[in-house]
Amino acid sequence: MPNPFEITADRPGGFAVAAARAEDIVTLGAWAHEEGWNPGLHDGGVFFATDPGGFLFGRLDGEPVTAVSVVRYGSAYGFLGFYLTRPHLRGQGYGLRTWQAGTARLAGRTVGLDGVPAQQDNYRRSGFRTCWSNARYEGTPPPDIAPPPGTTLIDARSVPFDLLAAYDRRYFPAARDTFLAAWITAPGRTALAAVRDGELQGLGVLRACRAASRIGPLYAASPAVAASLVSALAATAPDTAVAIDVPDVNPAAVRLAGELGLTPSFDTARMYSGPEPAIDRPGLYGITSLELG
Repeated sequence: MPNPFEITADRPGGFAVAAARAEDIVTLGAWAHEEGWNPGLHDGGVFFATDPGGFLFGRLDGEPVTAVSVVRYGSAYGFLGFYLTRPHLRGQGYGLRTWQAGTARLAGRTVGLDGVPAQQDNYRRSGFRTCWSNARYEGTPPPDIAPPPGTTLIDARSVPFDLLAAYDRRYFPAARDTFLAAWITAPGRTALAAVRDGELQGLGVLRACRAASRIGPLYAASPAVAASLVSALAATAPDTAVAIDVPDVNPAAVRLAGELGLTPSFDTARMYSGPEPAIDRPGLYGITSLELG
C-alpha cells in the first residue's frame, strides 16, 4: 500500500523521501552530533513541534540515509537546515533528491539557511546569496559581569509572553510563537531577560549540549547588556564552556566575543533565497540555532 506521506514518486534503487516520524528526530540529532554541530540535548522535541511536516527523511531500502528540515514560519518565510547525507552515500544523488523535495515544500517563500563552508557553493547554485557570516565563539566568559545601572536580569519565563514574542520578532523575519514558547521552557534551558524601566533590553537562552553549552538567541540593546547576559547564563553551567554563533553583521558582537575571552571554532554563512528580510542587526549578538534560524 503506498505511503500517504511519501513526497517523491521517483524511487531509483528503492529510495524515497517522506515526512519524518517523531522518533526520527533522535536519529537527526545523532547525525548532527557526528558532523560536529553540537546539537542541544533537548532541541529535537522543540524543533519537531514547531512544524511536524517540516522534517524530511530519505530512505534507501527502508533505511534512513538523508535528511533536510524545511520549517515554515507564517505564510512567507521558511528556514532550511539539517541537510545531511550519510557519508558512504554522498555524491550519488540521494542528497539532491532530498533537497529538491525539501525546497518544493518552501516554494514561493523567502528561505534562510546557515550553510557550512563545504555546501555554500551548492547553495549559491540553487539561488541562495550570502548575507553574512556566523562564527561560533567558545570558551569561559568572566564571571559576575553586572548589567548596566538600572538594568536587571530576570527569568525570561516570568515576562508576559506577548512581550517576549514581540521582542523576538525584531530579530527574526517572522513570528514564531510556538517555537519560542517551547524553546525557553524545554528541559536543560536557562532563559534570562534584561529589563530596564519595564522595557526589555535583552534576551538570552542557554541550553545543554553534548559539548559546550550553547547560548542562543542572544539579543541586547548594548554590548554591556549582552556581556551581563552571557556571564549570568554561563554561571548556570559552570562545568562546561559556552558557545555562541555570532553574526559578523554586528561588529559589536564580534568585538564582545573576543573581549569575553571566547575563541572562534566553527563557521557558517547566513544565506537567503528571495528578498533579504529586515531585522534589527545591531541588537543581534547570537543567532538562535543553525537548524531553525
